[in-house]
Amino acid sequence: MRKHLPQASRHRWMRSLLLALPILSLPILYAALGPARTQQPPSPPRLGGRQQQQQPPPPPPRLAYLISGGPGDGPRIRRLLWALYHPWNYYLVGVSGVEERADLEAFVRGEEAPRRYGNVRVAAAGEWPVVSRRGPTELAATLHGAALLLREFDGWSWFINLSASDYPLMPQDDLLHIFSYLPRDLNFIDHTSNIGWKE
Repeated sequence: MRKHLPQASRHRWMRSLLLALPILSLPILYAALGPARTQQPPSPPRLGGRQQQQQPPPPPPRLAYLISGGPGDGPRIRRLLWALYHPWNYYLVGVSGVEERADLEAFVRGEEAPRRYGNVRVAAAGEWPVVSRRGPTELAATLHGAALLLREFDGWSWFINLSASDYPLMPQDDLLHIFSYLPRDLNFIDHTSNIGWKE
């Protein structure tokens, strides 16, 4: 007949086994995994016996903005210019109201960054036509603004036409970062056209 161990003795036996089990498993883990090794960082790939040098990323693209408006749009143009401004980009402001033009010229002269970088220009009175929202005058003003930007500023990659009612949804740094991954000769007007009659 088997004798049962008293309850206290059985608990002591289980406690000893549970404490000894992790200690006894250490040699087994060491044998299975091996000693800890310090890993050497991988060496850079070699091309023809020389280490490959990484090319620095190209500079971000420069954007040329045409911001246009009519009489009464001065405060909205100022708000848009303030939200869009980045020292890397170029800005042409075309407004047909005389008072708005004088106010915007004073605003640009009064701000330190546009003065320092010289990248904001308000179109003079004789350079900017009166624009109606219907008809060919808006297209003519856009083409005229692009011509003025080409004449005034060199080295910009893309032209963006905005009116006083527009407002940016993302910061200029993020926009420039996204545009830096695009080919500089990409035309957003023509790149999706796959029309047979054009060929």
